[in-house]
Amino acid sequence: MKICFIMYPWDRVEPETDSTLRLIHECVKRGHTVALSTVNNLTIRDSVASAFCDVFKRNEKVSDNIPNFYKKAEFRRSQLPLAGFDAIIMRANPPLDTLALNFLDSIRGDTFIMNDLDGLRIANNKVYTASFQDTESEFIPATHVSKNREYLERIFEESTSDRMILKPLDGYGGRGVIVLEKNARQSFSSLLDFYIGGDESGKGTNYVILQDFLQGAEEGDVRILMLNGEPIGAMKRIPADNDIRSNVHAGGRVVKHKLTEQEKRLCKYIGPKLVRDGLYFTGIDVIGGKLLEVNVLSPGGIMRINKLNRVRLQEKVIDFVESVVHAKELSRSRKNEFRQVIENANAV
Repeated sequence: MKICFIMYPWDRVEPETDSTLRLIHECVKRGHTVALSTVNNLTIRDSVASAFCDVFKRNEKVSDNIPNFYKKAEFRRSQLPLAGFDAIIMRANPPLDTLALNFLDSIRGDTFIMNDLDGLRIANNKVYTASFQDTESEFIPATHVSKNREYLERIFEESTSDRMILKPLDGYGGRGVIVLEKNARQSFSSLLDFYIGGDESGKGTNYVILQDFLQGAEEGDVRILMLNGEPIGAMKRIPADNDIRSNVHAGGRVVKHKLTEQEKRLCKYIGPKLVRDGLYFTGIDVIGGKLLEVNVLSPGGIMRINKLNRVRLQEKVIDFVESVVHAKELSRSRKNEFRQVIENANAV
């Protein structure tokens, strides 16, 4: 197969922990032609969508040591037509450049894209969790999204909880997540000024999320990796001392985790919609069996879950990509065969 990863720059990869690198290594090890590009390198040449790519040079032996594989990787630079790839794996970090997706719209019929472009458009921020329509809040905590200061202040004042969570709509990696204490409400307006921002007319420019504080949040959250609507691995992330954020990049640590019955029900509840939206590989963040976020751009955790459970999740992900590409090729072959039968009948 010919596979292109549209991702963050190669020199920003953290070889010891990077999930994208694990996927790339698995593809190279299987003998696939692998190219890397970034959203900034997408282009159009003679009305054909293409990208400036770094293509892995083939080596007789691929090191099993992934950091060593990263260190010794060699590339050839080329401008390549995107429709020539069997699969494109989207792994760019948030926030999503939605304009960049327009470069890929023309090739959707020729190439399998994971995750699907429309799925990325609708799910690239934290509003997506509201689309699951859990009116009883069994799986989704009560969530409020706005850039109207007066409305958010009223929600905070009317809340029966002593604490709520405030975070930016398009943040990732735990950036900007804070706990609001009711007994410190006098600072809330100032926080909204900072998070929402505004122009000279006083209108806010940034949406923020105000969310019920979930019991047990101080003990950490659970990252679950979902593939084709099913959970394939999980880990629990425990915050550093004096920090509510469980994200590893924010100082949290990870421990082995077995899905609870409530977490299994949650996965079963959201899985079909993820597949319908073309979100085949995602990372969901869960506290107390309730969904906080769906990470659709470059969900991480492969290396850590692998280490905790002695598995290789990248194999499952690439197995899935290969199966989809094979099914597309089989369908195309059958279509050509049937067209030939019809052509032959016309010739008679």
